[in-house]
Amino acid sequence: MSKIVIVGIGTRGDVAPLTGIGIRLQAAGHDVVIAAHEPYAELIENCGLRFRLLELNFGFEGSYAEVQRQHVEAFNTPDGFRVIGEGVITALLAESADLLLLTPWAEFAGHPFAEAYEIPTIGVRFQPLSATADHPPSVMGVWSAGATGNRWAADLGAWVVDRRYRAVVGDFRRELGLHKVPVRELRRNRTAAQWPILHGYSPLVAPRPADWRPGLDVAGFWWPARPTDWKPPANLVEFLEAGPAPVFVGFGSNMNNEKRAAELSTTVRTALRRAGIRGIVQAGWTVLDVADENVMNVGEIPYDWLFPRVAAAVHHSGAGTCAAALRAGVPTIAVPQSPEQRFWAHRFELLGVTAGTVRQPDLTTEWLTDAIARAATDSRLRANIARVAMRLDEEDGEGVVLRTVEAVLERSATV
Repeated sequence: MSKIVIVGIGTRGDVAPLTGIGIRLQAAGHDVVIAAHEPYAELIENCGLRFRLLELNFGFEGSYAEVQRQHVEAFNTPDGFRVIGEGVITALLAESADLLLLTPWAEFAGHPFAEAYEIPTIGVRFQPLSATADHPPSVMGVWSAGATGNRWAADLGAWVVDRRYRAVVGDFRRELGLHKVPVRELRRNRTAAQWPILHGYSPLVAPRPADWRPGLDVAGFWWPARPTDWKPPANLVEFLEAGPAPVFVGFGSNMNNEKRAAELSTTVRTALRRAGIRGIVQAGWTVLDVADENVMNVGEIPYDWLFPRVAAAVHHSGAGTCAAALRAGVPTIAVPQSPEQRFWAHRFELLGVTAGTVRQPDLTTEWLTDAIARAATDSRLRANIARVAMRLDEEDGEGVVLRTVEAVLERSATV
């Protein structure tokens, strides 16, 4: 039995799918630990997986939303990443891993640690970031500069990241007793070695580019595991049974100031009322508050349980939320805010499974009312969603991870 440590850093959407990977690896006989930040301890442990805390010693204070905002800002600074990386190294020192699965933000400290302790690694990503002629990295949004320009955009993005965090990586290497090596050379070495990176989204949505190097693979979506003892709240069950299927509204980890949160709440409330459709609203980091007799506010609810019971899903267009709606056979109404959300909204729009897309700053009551009405009445849209969902069910993203993990472990055992 091998011990596999998965290091997950980011929002809930970056961590929850790792539980699906963890459960699959555990079922195959591996000892699995997910190292993540404190807010995800319950999520991980309630799925039957071991949790290892990644310490964050920022000392931030304030409301939950304010603390989350400060954390996100810290992610974009070298000093913040030094704190995050120190937490990663401390956590990994407490585990004797045979293999590390590293999400992108875990790589800065994870690569030096793995080199120092001679541990094989696999990258796990939710975004296509590697250079291709097909499109720029998803985090840059929806545009094209042609084949050469698209590849150049990815190379430039990698150069900016390497330059910004090179001192932090150098510090980690020095602390771990490693030679000083330029970060650009380290990146080139990983590319030359065909370092394996698995992408947790469907090739139906974003096909694997033909010009990607060997080792870069699109696995399929990784579905979050449902907590083993989870039961739906009684009041939610009663609400669902009391009338027609409602529309789900939630903007995930998108953050807004109090004024914008109030504006969005009013827009959602009014649109649902005008469309004559009930709603289930998830506050999320946006802190939506839509109090109405035909609207229920909820916290975290497993999408694989909730979405088959709703008429449509209005959301921020994170890849995982789009996929959960598609899997459940319900239309997406995409309201993206960040560039990568616009990328996924565009991809799902090309599949013909959305009832409309609008950037969050441009969202109006009139637009949302019309989109909700279309989602509830367009039979051709629903038929197409059903066809695509059937193809999605044929994929096994967690199985691809398992096979890759066991191949890497086998190779490392013979070295």
